[in-house]
Amino acid sequence: MTWFTGAAAYVVIWWLVLFTVLPWGARPPTEPEIGMAPSAPEKPRMWLKVGITTLVAGAVWALVFAAIEYDVISLRGTGV
Repeated sequence: MTWFTGAAAYVVIWWLVLFTVLPWGARPPTEPEIGMAPSAPEKPRMWLKVGITTLVAGAVWALVFAAIEYDVISLRGTGV
């Protein structure tokens, strides 16, 4: 895996994990402010979610990297 392929894989994995983590702990306020969407979370805690996303994406990327490097899965065509 080249550095570019590894970086591209990490970015894709990071975004997938972020969209999985975003709903965690999201609760709408009991009484939303005027002009605020009633479904907007009261405390989104984005920095916590970004940190969790980075750690989980790093672990998933390491598994994907190992699987590719040790030929568990192959990204090369068979030539057929």
